[in-house]
Amino acid sequence: MLEDLIQKFIQLKKHKPNHANELLDLLKREYLQGQISITEYRETYRQLNERGAESHDKTLQNS
Repeated sequence: MLEDLIQKFIQLKKHKPNHANELLDLLKREYLQGQISITEYRETYRQLNERGAESHDKTLQNS
């Protein structure tokens, strides 16, 4: 899932992400739009968090 997210980011933004937080923003948007499940969100969030991503929105983080 993380590799897919990176590829989608590159496709949308036309450049590689500079920080895991950029991927986290995309992940949140996909979840809120119903494009990914809560299970996919949580697993990918965990992976991004391990890579230094920080969420300022505690609502989704704890769901």
